[in-house]
Amino acid sequence: MTDLIGGLTTGILFGFLLQRGQVIRYDKQIGALRLQDMTIIKYMLSTICVGMVGVYLLYDMNFAKLAIKPTILGGVVIGGLLFGIGWGLLGYCPGTALAALGEGRLDAGWGILGMLVGAGLYAEAYPMLKNSVLTWGDFGKITLPQVLGINHWIIIVFFIFSTFALFRWLHTKKI
Repeated sequence: MTDLIGGLTTGILFGFLLQRGQVIRYDKQIGALRLQDMTIIKYMLSTICVGMVGVYLLYDMNFAKLAIKPTILGGVVIGGLLFGIGWGLLGYCPGTALAALGEGRLDAGWGILGMLVGAGLYAEAYPMLKNSVLTWGDFGKITLPQVLGINHWIIIVFFIFSTFALFRWLHTKKI
């Protein structure tokens, strides 16, 4: 029960932050897709930086284990294309669609319905896909630090500094 309360609490907090950051606004979503408004890009990169530090701190302190999924390019490329098309058509990604619906924007309901239908279609097609698309470019369970043969903190620090440099550049360009 505590896990459910914790999940509900963090979900509400995340939705609040999405709303406060204005990333559930249609103009911000389309602006990000057209590379004209970097609000969502900044929000996502900030979240990735915080998440990387948090996950690897927990991992290094033996409070968490990593469950690495296999890198399968066929599924990633096709899934990414479908995700991008849906995002571009609707103007919301899955997380922002749920937050927008919570804010009372009923148009997001169509996107959520589309996600549920898409998940059902994927589940039905999975037996066929697992022997075709989901075998194309299977690199197994790899991480960037493993591929480069370096400590994960080097990647994390490099990514954080690169993110701050990008933010500074975007600020000077006023985008």
